[in-house]
Amino acid sequence: MTQIAILGFGNIGSGVAEMLMRNAEYIQEAAGDDIFVKYVLDKRDLTGSGYEDRAVKSMQEILCDPSVSIVCEMMGGTQPAFDYSLAALKAGKSVVTSNKAVVAKHGAELLQAAKENGVHYLYEASVGGGIPILHAFDDSLKGCRIDRIDGILNGTTNYILTRMHDCGSSFEDALDEAKRLGYAEADPTADVSGADTCRKICILSALAWGKLVDSDTVYCEGITEMKEEHNAFAAACGGFLKLVATVKRSEGAPMLSVSPCVVMEENPLSSVKGVFNAVKVAAGDMGDLMFYGMGAGKFPTAGAVISDILAILRRKDDTDRYRFFENNDCAPTAYDKTKYDYCVKVTADRKALDAMPLTYTLLKEENGELYVLIEDIAKSDLYAALGGVTVSLCMRAIV
Repeated sequence: MTQIAILGFGNIGSGVAEMLMRNAEYIQEAAGDDIFVKYVLDKRDLTGSGYEDRAVKSMQEILCDPSVSIVCEMMGGTQPAFDYSLAALKAGKSVVTSNKAVVAKHGAELLQAAKENGVHYLYEASVGGGIPILHAFDDSLKGCRIDRIDGILNGTTNYILTRMHDCGSSFEDALDEAKRLGYAEADPTADVSGADTCRKICILSALAWGKLVDSDTVYCEGITEMKEEHNAFAAACGGFLKLVATVKRSEGAPMLSVSPCVVMEENPLSSVKGVFNAVKVAAGDMGDLMFYGMGAGKFPTAGAVISDILAILRRKDDTDRYRFFENNDCAPTAYDKTKYDYCVKVTADRKALDAMPLTYTLLKEENGELYVLIEDIAKSDLYAALGGVTVSLCMRAIV
């Protein structure tokens, strides 16, 4: 029997316990072993949860029990989650987590500790909820050259933007609705500021190229300033407003960014609505791949945690390279120096625009304003080229 401890018995932690019990027969068949929750550590009173007899308040009790081989960390925040995870690894216990804040800030250190102690540190649930994107990078895409990753990686922001588009809601009203439905936290700052999305794209970048970039150094723009005019602009350009994280392969510093974008209608990311997430991967000879599913929620995320538990039980001896990356000493390429595609609304006539040192595609012309797509240009060069016209709106485009 494999005995585990759960750190944090909130939405995801309780979901893991429930799924382990409800799906015990299938999990036993997949793992070749029974999985038993021996301890639950949480600051809350667990009376009525069914796990009162397994509740502990001290991490030391878990660390000193040799029968516990796997610790599931779902506490949220970086402390004490990081300290507890590191202590568990040093005690010879594998750790699985849904905590993207810890992975994005301390992942390299924790992976190194896991390697040194012959155990695993796995974090499938930290990106994309129930989407098995990290397992795909580990296995199916291992021999591929990854050129670019675009992702809608936060269910809260995608739900808000969907309601703004479909129902004409304001940002504030859509956020209030997301809170009522449980899609947004009481404090949604990490979601709406883009910080949560930024951590996740840094983790995906590390999986693709082996270097973890500090998310604090990445250009990150959230959705708090989005209004009806931005939705109307996206529609006029032939697309939809989405918060998109992008990382592009580079011989030098990595190119990462998070920002509201016009996702053109022909791009499959444009159809991702509500709390769903999606990741589009340009995978070299394999072409473009799309991963889609519930990006958040109790059971999708808990299922990803359980998938890591099963991965540990199936690959006990494979601790040297599994999801391994290192800290990156270089900062990402500056956003305004990185080439992207842009949708722009300008006040100008066609002749004036044609005379400028750039190539554009006209998307729409209305009331003396031109909606244009300008591809593969750095933002600083874009504004320099458009110096002679009035720019009303400019947003990164995903074509």
